[in-house]
Amino acid sequence: MKYILVTGGVISGIGKGIIASSVGTILKSQPVHVTAIKIDPYINIDAGTFSPYEHGEVFVLDDGGEVDLDLGNYERFLDIRLTKDNNLTTGKIYQSVINKERRGDYLGKTVQVVPHITDAIQEWVIRQARVPVDDDDVEPQVCVIELGGTVGDIESMPFIEAFRQFQFKVKRENFCNIHVSLVPQPSATGEQKTKPTQNSVRELRGLGLSPDLVSQAVKEKISMFCHVEPEQVICVHVSSIYRVPLLLEDQGVVGYFCRRLNLPIETRPRKMLAKWKEMSDRLTGCWSIALVGKYTKFSDSYASVIKALEHSALAISHKLEVKYVDSADLEAGTLQEEPVKYHEAWQKLCSADGILVPGGFGVRGTEGKIQAISWARKQKKPFLGVCLGMQLAVCEFARNMLDWKDANSTEFDPETKYPVVIDMPEHNPGQMGGTMRLGKRRTIFKTKNSILRKLYGDVDYVEERHRHRFEVNPELKQHFEEKGFHFVGQDVEGERMEVIELDDHLYFVGVQYHPEFTSRPIKPSPPYLGLLLAAAGRLPGHLQEGCWLSPRYGLMFSERPDSSHPVSSRDFS
Repeated sequence: MKYILVTGGVISGIGKGIIASSVGTILKSQPVHVTAIKIDPYINIDAGTFSPYEHGEVFVLDDGGEVDLDLGNYERFLDIRLTKDNNLTTGKIYQSVINKERRGDYLGKTVQVVPHITDAIQEWVIRQARVPVDDDDVEPQVCVIELGGTVGDIESMPFIEAFRQFQFKVKRENFCNIHVSLVPQPSATGEQKTKPTQNSVRELRGLGLSPDLVSQAVKEKISMFCHVEPEQVICVHVSSIYRVPLLLEDQGVVGYFCRRLNLPIETRPRKMLAKWKEMSDRLTGCWSIALVGKYTKFSDSYASVIKALEHSALAISHKLEVKYVDSADLEAGTLQEEPVKYHEAWQKLCSADGILVPGGFGVRGTEGKIQAISWARKQKKPFLGVCLGMQLAVCEFARNMLDWKDANSTEFDPETKYPVVIDMPEHNPGQMGGTMRLGKRRTIFKTKNSILRKLYGDVDYVEERHRHRFEVNPELKQHFEEKGFHFVGQDVEGERMEVIELDDHLYFVGVQYHPEFTSRPIKPSPPYLGLLLAAAGRLPGHLQEGCWLSPRYGLMFSERPDSSHPVSSRDFS
């Protein structure tokens, strides 16, 4: 097993996750089996209770793990399936060690950070690195480990010390360190400054780790002052994250790893990276999608949603413009208090080619989302509602088409006369962490005429990831069906409504699950692809020609696939 540790210096949020994902991508293209681990030094057990403004979105895995959004980057870039144990936090480590101490596993010894915490970190990494993450269930050969935060943070010290010991345990030929740093360029001088990186590398060395690769610019100066060869300094300055793997390969990173880690890699053309280059080059027209949400001031709150839109735009060779619309700005209260902001929000919404209402929690901004959904339905604009977006589409239709003016979710109005969305029986309101319906679940298509079913390849069912506490009230579904509002996808028992579609509308689709979590750069999510196709005016032709995304050949084809073939959205290429 080879281990590649990615650390960061100077500032957080510098792009360690993209570097780690890109390194894994170019190694996998050789091909080498690659896995990834993200270490977060915070004391939380997982990311499930984070505010989107604090750490961005919460990414959900197949096993229901609520993890850092960087694991979404790993899955998208490497096309792998990770588990909740691939996200290691200080909370998990301390919980594990304390549980052992309570059981008496340490035989009365004084439990300390060194060696007990540091040993637990190393054991966790060694154990998790060997868990298969590809469809062929082959044990990985390389594990890319990203250490969150920056070198010098007090909360990351136990992890730095653990890896200082770890490099000797696994031997030098099996361990290397990439240090990602920033070279600021003050506008006053226009000159790139290397001193922050020099200080960061010096501190890392003082803690016992020596970087093998330094990712940033000004090669010669960094090489001289940071005690690394010029070939070990990698410059990353790109306009698109999808070009990073190509840039790393162009600068000889694969060859360096081959020599440094004795990897059995042959020099030959790599089809996987050829697809990445083609994908990053082929962009033509531009279409806009209005993203109507409550966390729009921080784009990482919708990281996977944005990536899913980008993947779909790339698949149809179009540029994408995302118009962020704060749902609260669409409400009547904003018109009274800030009329300019109100009219600007509606101008963005009305000028978009399609409308997307993603998931969320809490009552703030929900009426604005309902207004946006109503406008999309009446104006026949392409619409996709995800999780809460689907639930609010049900509320909007109930109010305006069934004349249930009080219709609402019990999350927002527990006393509503028409509870069209209700809490699930297994939801425990007394505890927040890990109590939702989480992870991969099966959705059965109930009709052959579903648009979404055709986009998935005319299959009988799909398996997608969920994260929700509330669901559509199944006792009221007949009232909706009679008015042309169809629940075309349901769970295995037929009790939970999973997919909605509306008659006489080009694309009005809602899904209870989160299809963005399984979207890939060269395997776009079908619901998001349908939204982009409809926005570009290409959906009718696409469906008429019988074209689906092939689960086998990675291209568009016109023959009907075997409808008995069960798929999940990650199968599509």
